[in-house]
Amino acid sequence: MTSGPAQFEQLLAEHLPGQYNFAIRMCLDEERAQKVVEETFLRAYVGAAKMPPPEKIALWLLKIAQHVLEKTLERKPELSFDMLDEILRSEATRTDIVRSLTEPRRDFLLWELKQGCMTSVVNCLSPGERSAFVLSTIMHLSDSHAAQTLGVTKSAFKVRLSRAKKKISDYLAPRCEHVDPMNPCRCPARVGVALDKGFIKSGGEVSLRKSLPTYGRYGSGHGQDDAPLRDIVAIYGHLPQTHVPEELSNRINEKIASGAWDKLDDKKNS
Repeated sequence: MTSGPAQFEQLLAEHLPGQYNFAIRMCLDEERAQKVVEETFLRAYVGAAKMPPPEKIALWLLKIAQHVLEKTLERKPELSFDMLDEILRSEATRTDIVRSLTEPRRDFLLWELKQGCMTSVVNCLSPGERSAFVLSTIMHLSDSHAAQTLGVTKSAFKVRLSRAKKKISDYLAPRCEHVDPMNPCRCPARVGVALDKGFIKSGGEVSLRKSLPTYGRYGSGHGQDDAPLRDIVAIYGHLPQTHVPEELSNRINEKIASGAWDKLDDKKNS
């Protein structure tokens, strides 16, 4: 199946949100996630002759992204559970910041903290375990499709996923209010610390709760329901897709429209 620039721009619009959601969960860093996504679509564009039927494109793109991530990520986690505790839980709780805010800013910061914290916890895993967890729990891939994306057997994938779930559960179970409302770590009390440490930023558009996401091919959740879910799979399964930076979409579309990627394709085939 081949694809010209116009068709590829349509494919980009359809699949960019899911691809960015996968990359940002895996990388944590926005700049690095953007580079992963851009290279993923570049490889897809140059290899468009091998593009599968529409119903299989999402999985095809994820396999490309996983290959890019394997070259990008360090083999060991760059963040540890101890480091995360040091960032968010080493200081006394502060509720003054939240009390001083009005909607929708308060809602935005609380949701940014939950999103950032949950993604940071995943990034304490090794890349292999992280990929297994993200593909299964956040992207909602079947065991077979996730194993295929990672290039491992189904049984090997299940081992990775089991280890990932145990590590995340062991960390969150005694801490997080979203697992148990009696736990000590509560987002409203941590917003001030998170802002001081630069873990979240006070600026930005309040956009995460504008609409209620629904489950799709890449997975997204009912993010407005912020009640404790007690189960880490449910918590992560309900995180909505992250907002795609406008500059990323514009940059990729510009390279397609300008023919910059066509030159790379010509060089590949020469």
